[in-house]
Amino acid sequence: MKEIKAIIRPSKLLKVAEELHEIDGLPGVTVTEIRGFGKGRAKHAEDKVVYEMVEFMPRIQLEVVVNDEVVDQIVNVIQKYAHTGNTGDGKIFVSTVDDIVKIRTNQRGPSAV
Repeated sequence: MKEIKAIIRPSKLLKVAEELHEIDGLPGVTVTEIRGFGKGRAKHAEDKVVYEMVEFMPRIQLEVVVNDEVVDQIVNVIQKYAHTGNTGDGKIFVSTVDDIVKIRTNQRGPSAV
């Protein structure tokens, strides 16, 4: 099992989400509005947010835990539909998940996804 975390531009969320909906085996996606900055520190960005004198960029974080066989498909969809070619397009992180527990049923492992 893998966890995929992607940080993307808010303007790309709708298209990325529409394309993710089409993937069989995708159990669901968590979407969170976040703020952060990269190497450029958001200094010259038009859409920056200033919080207590620090400049941040608004971004969306997508999180999903899936079985290994759909990881590449999900990563490729996010990469394709979140891409603008400009600085600040975001990142995709793929990590191994050791275990999952479904709270409602107490299922563990891949069946809990």
